[in-house]
Amino acid sequence: LDPRVCIPEIFRLVVGLSHRSSPVQHQWRSLAGIPPLSYGEYGEGRRARRSSSGPRPKVRGDQRTQVSGQEPQPDAAELQRLREVIDRLDGSIVRLLQERAMAARTIGAIKAAVSRGVYAPDREREVVDRVGELGSEGPLRREHLVAIYRQIISACRDLEQPLRVAYLGPAATFTHQAALEEFGETTTLIPVESIPDAFAETQRGRVDFGVVPVENSTEGPVNLTLDSFVDSDAKVCSEIVLPISLQLLGRADRDEIETIYSNPVALAQCREWIARHLPGRRIVDAVSTARAAMMAAEDATGAAIAPRLAAAAYGLNIVARDIQDAASNYTRFYVVAADARNQPTGRDKTAILFSIRDHVGALRDVADVFARHHINMNAIQSRPSRRRAWDYVFFVELGGHESDQPVRDALGELDSHCLFVKVLGSWPLRS
Repeated sequence: LDPRVCIPEIFRLVVGLSHRSSPVQHQWRSLAGIPPLSYGEYGEGRRARRSSSGPRPKVRGDQRTQVSGQEPQPDAAELQRLREVIDRLDGSIVRLLQERAMAARTIGAIKAAVSRGVYAPDREREVVDRVGELGSEGPLRREHLVAIYRQIISACRDLEQPLRVAYLGPAATFTHQAALEEFGETTTLIPVESIPDAFAETQRGRVDFGVVPVENSTEGPVNLTLDSFVDSDAKVCSEIVLPISLQLLGRADRDEIETIYSNPVALAQCREWIARHLPGRRIVDAVSTARAAMMAAEDATGAAIAPRLAAAAYGLNIVARDIQDAASNYTRFYVVAADARNQPTGRDKTAILFSIRDHVGALRDVADVFARHHINMNAIQSRPSRRRAWDYVFFVELGGHESDQPVRDALGELDSHCLFVKVLGSWPLRS
């Protein structure tokens, strides 16, 4: 484990989570989808901890220095003692991290001997869930521990085999944020121009994985991703669920804005806010939210609908915060690979693509197959096949793993009702 890269990143994360005002804390809370603490929330948390731990011990006058008009000064000796405790703990943490890294490197060698990939979403999900349970009694919340361990997993995975991951760019898109959350800072993340490019780069072997948006909780499916599966052999190996918070970014004041740049999906999530606060402005589509921020940075009277990360990346001000119409707004992303072989976990999802024979009740017959085998159809979407007019394919997500017997039996029976059936992959559900 290279201490010059991985361990400082992990410790900056730990220290950042310990200080509510730290820029690192704000960055990682943002990446983890955790809203920043306000001063009031911070104070309430401190008061709650004080009240739950009983009355505070009395401090003798000689244990602190009180200067008129100033806050009490800390006990220098006690502060030094606690810092020495932290130094000893840090030493133990580093030694344990190195032991973990050596075990991970050995696992990587074993995987390489049998040509097995180093990215194992099923195992990583198991580790993250276990860490969350182990830390349930401490002051660090589950989301803190998950953020720390994702960085540790990323560093150890890099020792097994460095990965290259394509995402819908440029930098500071929500897809970039999702890729960072799943693969961590030590993975090489490569921006691409479009969703089909992410599929193409993955299928050609130029990258190990691609990260693409598939569905928003407000606006529904991302059709370009679904369409890309028709002609691609890429498989789904994992999914990422990201809370979406949209900002209006620019250099002009709100009443000076003449043009709004945005990705159509992001714009649709803010249409009511725009109609109420900026009616009649010119709308210009962009391929991504980050591209919209780049365009706004070159327009003195322009503004972009984009994530908070894009403000710092492109030197823009936050003109208005959290302008999405729905308070609970999430986007799901797929991690796609040329090949994916997750082991069943008991809590899995499978995606399939199929085309039905043209007769009355054909789609009902397909649904009946899954009903007979007690398989839940989580989602179903239809898309033009692009092979001939008025011909459609159906994209379905099922509860269960493709190797589970009920799913296997249902897929075998489905062949008699469909022109073709394509399994797009199985992956573990997030907690």
